[in-house]
Amino acid sequence: MEINEKMQKKEQQALIIRKYQQYLKLEKSLSPNTLDAYLTDLDKLMSFLTLEGINVLEVSLTDLQHFTAGLHDIGIHPRSQARILSGIKSFFRFLILSDYLQADPSELLEGPKIGFKIPEVLTVEEIDTIISTVDRSKTEGQRNRAILETLYSCGLRVSELVNLKLSDLYFDEGFIKVEGKGNKQRLVPISPRAINEIKLYFIDRNQIEVKQGYEDFVFVSQRRGKSLSRIMVFHMIKELSQEAGITKNISPHTFRHSFATHLLEGGANLRAIQCMLGHESIATTEIYTHIDRNMLRSEIIEHHPRNIKYRQEKGGSFY
Repeated sequence: MEINEKMQKKEQQALIIRKYQQYLKLEKSLSPNTLDAYLTDLDKLMSFLTLEGINVLEVSLTDLQHFTAGLHDIGIHPRSQARILSGIKSFFRFLILSDYLQADPSELLEGPKIGFKIPEVLTVEEIDTIISTVDRSKTEGQRNRAILETLYSCGLRVSELVNLKLSDLYFDEGFIKVEGKGNKQRLVPISPRAINEIKLYFIDRNQIEVKQGYEDFVFVSQRRGKSLSRIMVFHMIKELSQEAGITKNISPHTFRHSFATHLLEGGANLRAIQCMLGHESIATTEIYTHIDRNMLRSEIIEHHPRNIKYRQEKGGSFY
């Protein structure tokens, strides 16, 4: 009985979205591009509701606030947040007009402050250019390439990257263990491309005389044999960005922010992205602890732009 009820709700939800699409196309006379943007933004909300087990006709203001808090939490630009919320409000107005709902849960939903400062976002092409600028013939070349791939593949903070340990790598399972803020640990999916770059770097790392106490660090200095500092990674990224001809104000955090933005734009689930980033806020704490790790990994691997490119290079397979 419960399975049939779930199927009925799923079919009802699909019907509602089809009717909304017709409403936008015929009654609102939206252009194909605008129509597509509205439906793409709505899909972000629907994915969120599906993962949380919330029926679209039972959504509360609190549910919508959790969703919008998540957009802010992963660093989506306020203007993009405002556009997404505008589309969502349009959807709930349609539900009222079509007698699906008696009250609009989005009526009191507040938009973001447009003046809020958000870091720069790199395009996928800009990130490709920066990574391809790395000179592999230099002693630190392969290490730097592995660093960039790991930052962008996993969305790490620079402090998490420089403290990454060999004992935290679970390449066979496709995860790394990361220690984030407040010494809180999380498992983060890592892409096959990043794994490959790190393994290539290990060939060089094995030639380094690593100082006592630093044997377990993944990324070490060629000359000093110690773990890298945050400022060293910062300078490396600045230099490579300048060589690549990119004038944006770029830091290691730019890769983390770009990672989150590209995944959301590519259709990855908001909760999966938050879980990857290790974010905690009043609105999101412990909400995503139930996410299945295999689902999390498939969400990230499937929607990350460099993973898609890597799969194409390998003829349709990640491995």
